[in-house]
Amino acid sequence: MPTRLLSKFCLSLISVLWLAVVLSSCKGFFVHPTLSSISVQPPSPLVEVGKTENLQAWGTYSDDSRSQITSGVVWSSSDISRVSIDQNSGVIQGEGTGGAATVTAAAQGLSATATATSYLGTISNFEICHGTFDTGTCPASTWSLSTSGGYEYLYAKGTYNGSAIDLTAAATWTPSNSDISCDNSTSPATCTVSSGITAGTYTITVTYGTSYSATLTIDIS
Repeated sequence: MPTRLLSKFCLSLISVLWLAVVLSSCKGFFVHPTLSSISVQPPSPLVEVGKTENLQAWGTYSDDSRSQITSGVVWSSSDISRVSIDQNSGVIQGEGTGGAATVTAAAQGLSATATATSYLGTISNFEICHGTFDTGTCPASTWSLSTSGGYEYLYAKGTYNGSAIDLTAAATWTPSNSDISCDNSTSPATCTVSSGITAGTYTITVTYGTSYSATLTIDIS
């Protein structure tokens, strides 16, 4: 083989080998990472009734990178009477008298949820009452009963724009003991003390939004 032709052949061979080495070192560089999980940000959004807040869907990819998913996300809410949501943009709005709802973001066969809570902006005279809304005793006096247990009807009340408003279902009811439970899915709430509870003093704390709280004392003897 002539020297000039051999040189060209060797140069071509070296170029091919060099290209193969470069491509090998870049293995995966040209592979688009796949979506492995998504999350909703913020994870526990709060929104005032009548106002809106923006939610975002973030994705984690097969190469461990993270970025916001800006298209192809479908949003939904478990209770649009409390928190409505635009299914395309993820913008939530507070509805009714407020309360919690589960919002879901779905994309590429994956989904993520967050608990969104709506609340009335400014209320006054937030309190727990005995009986049924606006006909009961406010504020509720100490609830006294024996270790054999029992139940009581209670509701949460506030004043909004000069009018009394029932906030029972929109509030969060938290007893201090697992033997006490409150079903506030409807108003009034049914609070039950289990038979056999240890004698002592317990509480039920009711919270609404970010600023309002009231506590009822329970005496068990």
